[in-house]
Amino acid sequence: MSYLSLFTFFMFVLVTSDNLVQLFLGWEGIGLCSYLLISFWNTRVQANKAALKAIVMNRVGDFGYLCGLILVYYFFRSVDFSIIFIVAPFFTDATFSFLFWDVACLDAICLCLFIGSVGKSAQMGFHTWLPDAMEGPTPVSALIHAATLVTAGVFLIVRCSPLFEFSPLVLFVILILGGLTAFFAATVAVAQNDIKKVIAYSTCSQLGYMVFICGLSYYNLSMFHLINHAFFKALLFLSAGSVIHAMSGEQDVRKYGQLVNFIPYTYSSMLIGSIALAGLPFLSGFYSKDLILEIAFSSYTVGGFFVYWLGTLSAGLTAFYSFRAVYLTFWGENMSFKYYVQNIHELPWNMGFSLFILVVGSVFSGYFLKDLFVGVGSTFWGNSIFILSKNSSHFDCEFISLFFKNLPLILSIFNIFIALVLNKLFFSYSNSLDGLIVKGFILRKNEEFFKNKLLFWTIKILWFLNNKWYFDYIYNYYIGFSVLKHSYETFYKLIDKGFIEICGIQGLSSITYKIALILSYQKLGYIYHSASLLIFSMCLCLCILIAI
Repeated sequence: MSYLSLFTFFMFVLVTSDNLVQLFLGWEGIGLCSYLLISFWNTRVQANKAALKAIVMNRVGDFGYLCGLILVYYFFRSVDFSIIFIVAPFFTDATFSFLFWDVACLDAICLCLFIGSVGKSAQMGFHTWLPDAMEGPTPVSALIHAATLVTAGVFLIVRCSPLFEFSPLVLFVILILGGLTAFFAATVAVAQNDIKKVIAYSTCSQLGYMVFICGLSYYNLSMFHLINHAFFKALLFLSAGSVIHAMSGEQDVRKYGQLVNFIPYTYSSMLIGSIALAGLPFLSGFYSKDLILEIAFSSYTVGGFFVYWLGTLSAGLTAFYSFRAVYLTFWGENMSFKYYVQNIHELPWNMGFSLFILVVGSVFSGYFLKDLFVGVGSTFWGNSIFILSKNSSHFDCEFISLFFKNLPLILSIFNIFIALVLNKLFFSYSNSLDGLIVKGFILRKNEEFFKNKLLFWTIKILWFLNNKWYFDYIYNYYIGFSVLKHSYETFYKLIDKGFIEICGIQGLSSITYKIALILSYQKLGYIYHSASLLIFSMCLCLCILIAI
């Protein structure tokens, strides 16, 4: 509880800061608390590994933030937001030389700050720590990895909007990386079986939406989706925690089933959270997600169309994996052990009340906040968010075709139907399928099965997605292992134990010792031998002193 309070303190430091140094203090503080909370169960090896992974990946992003901070101070001679934002337009043509290249000043600053944002908000490439962070307690996941820590990167982009607006190149990078993250994380979540990891990849996907709409200069809409997402994602995490607690710590959705009869209140909460996440009408996710996709399409640029289609496909996949998890947990055939079923119990009222508050937010936040946050003419954000007039296309989205407006909703409803039908068929007829057991995509090798190319490649794709596009494998075996190998072979054996020890103090001392040992063998006990050796040594020392 003290760690959670410390985390909240650092989050307040971050969001109330008026300069980049204070923001960095809160930035590092929430990273530290994240490490402490993820490794809270310190006797679990996986929890310790996940905490180390989180803090190392964040350090890489923090290095980018520090570089941006140094560049800001070097060019603007200040780290205060008000001063930076006032003088930023005067540096649009400023450049500096780096490795014989002329680099635009604002492009370099914004790119470095965005690298920090990528590390904290788990965008593609820096995302691998977020799913593993689910090893921490579920309330930690609900607080840190739904509404605060991972959204700090999005907050940084929004807070520095007067800088990013004058860097079209970095805005384009933000746009493309955010769209790729939304699609990538949605595809991976389809094939995950850990209930918390499904929600974690969902968080990663929704962060992609928040980031790519910043690339289109709609920072207020990004904050709108951030607030809505906070409600239904915290609701999903706490509902998943209730399920895990009821099932004696079991997190595999393939070992659930028919829990609607045992924990109906948790079922209602998780169903509402899943509907909001899928973006079905009149819940909070619908108001922000559909507006994001409409504005992406109405930008009428190649990047806008690219992220619109990626976001639309991601919306369909989001509905699929959300209701896959709901079906396997609450509606499907019960696959639990008898011991788990005997000990199932519903939440106590004081814990259930927190779910009720989040349910209210998940249902009503989008409707009541839409005019305030993204309404035309709203002055809610004042000067906190700056958008160049040439980057605004708010009115254009009202005139796009109804087909493109409704396509995400159509895909979401269709994928919900597909998720329910496929899981129903697989669980009903799994025993009759020759060589194939589909209880969360488990495959038994069978020669007849491999003759069916469609099923073969379907399982291949699912295996690829289940292994998270092999990002962890590539990082571990092609980057991490290579770095460790060269560190040992080159830096340790060749340089440290080789050159430094031979030519350094230890080498000189060993040579002196060997010379002294050889000379001691030559000593015959005569006084004139000792005297001549002493005189020779004194002369040698005098020559060295004179030479120096």
